[in-house]
Amino acid sequence: MLFFERGDKTDTIDAEGLRDALRQTLEALGPRKKVLAIPPDITRFYSQAGQLTEMAWDYYGAALTDVLPALGTHAAMTEAEIKRMFGSLPPAMIRVHDWRNDLVTLGEVPGDVVRELSEGKVDYSWPAQVNRLLVEGGFDLILSIGQVVPHEVIGMANYNKNVFVGTGGVEGINKSHFLGAVYGMERIMGRADTPVRRLLNYASEHFAQELPIVYLQTVVEGTPDGPVLRGFYAGDDVECFQKAADLSLQVNFQMMDQPLSKVVVYLEPEEFKSTWLGNKSIYRTRMAMADEGELIVLAPGLKEFGEDSEIDRLIAKYGYLRTDEILDLVKTQEDLGNNLSAAAHLIHGTTDGRFKVTYCPGHIEREAMEAVKFGYRDLGDAMKQYNPDRLKDGFNTVDGEEIFYISNPALGLWSWKERFE
Repeated sequence: MLFFERGDKTDTIDAEGLRDALRQTLEALGPRKKVLAIPPDITRFYSQAGQLTEMAWDYYGAALTDVLPALGTHAAMTEAEIKRMFGSLPPAMIRVHDWRNDLVTLGEVPGDVVRELSEGKVDYSWPAQVNRLLVEGGFDLILSIGQVVPHEVIGMANYNKNVFVGTGGVEGINKSHFLGAVYGMERIMGRADTPVRRLLNYASEHFAQELPIVYLQTVVEGTPDGPVLRGFYAGDDVECFQKAADLSLQVNFQMMDQPLSKVVVYLEPEEFKSTWLGNKSIYRTRMAMADEGELIVLAPGLKEFGEDSEIDRLIAKYGYLRTDEILDLVKTQEDLGNNLSAAAHLIHGTTDGRFKVTYCPGHIEREAMEAVKFGYRDLGDAMKQYNPDRLKDGFNTVDGEEIFYISNPALGLWSWKERFE
């Protein structure tokens, strides 16, 4: 059921408009005694989910007892990140999701279903896992809050991904990520109907009907003047996601007439500290990149490869090899074969030799960056040439050369029109 909808590519929803939309939604739901909020973490700061969580707390007061950021495999939020993300919300309300231990398995998607979804590329069943708080917490309302935006694993982020991946477990996350990787990132990104989405929808329909989940979905456009909220949709089924995805495709997807030879992407240091996250610069631009082109990534906050210590080790050990090489290693190397999430990430991060990626990291040495198969350039040197304060999103001329600049890759998807059907 759809409880609220507002959205258009020219709409601008300010803070009061968002608060009013949330109020109308919660009034439609009626009184609740115990509420759980599941927002994203700091890596989705511009989603406006932090403000929505704080507004929900203002509305419900003591009835909103717990806030469980949908960390997935990400590191727990710091105190400073919690304050930046959630404002006046008491930090004591924040619960930390442990994707290895805090789990309940709601059910198992059969192997023959997963095999069919993958076009025969994988052969395993899939556990629908969630944080045990959702099942054992005694809540009569679970607010799943987040932004619908193009995504490399599932096509369009959010909806039940926030639940089954954001609060999911190691096996479920690993297998769903690998399913998306072997199916093909460029067949998935920007599409609402994908094998991974169908997998999660199967789990929602068969195993999660008893959970009192209501989805609060935002659509945010990155503009030259900063992020603008274009849409807000609330509902308890897939309709709110589909409406948000339709709008996201209009405001978050830029179709290029020609492939781009040189792209410069800036990664905000507060948001992007690892290549696990920073490779959004690759994911979101790869369909726009020209063959033999170069992607330059300005990454002042970059200090590690994976936010999880084991994934960090695997990335450092194997690097961003070609897809066929990673698939072979999954079959022959036990550590990588047992961590399909890491394998999927390595596949997502490779260019398969089609274009060059040059990272300019703030806290990783040249040798380490080149060891994982990326190019390296000194950050200070690159920032002098490509000063984010002087560049505008889109085409710029720098030292007589045309470049395409992106200030925040998390807010969009770029493609050459002949690569997206």
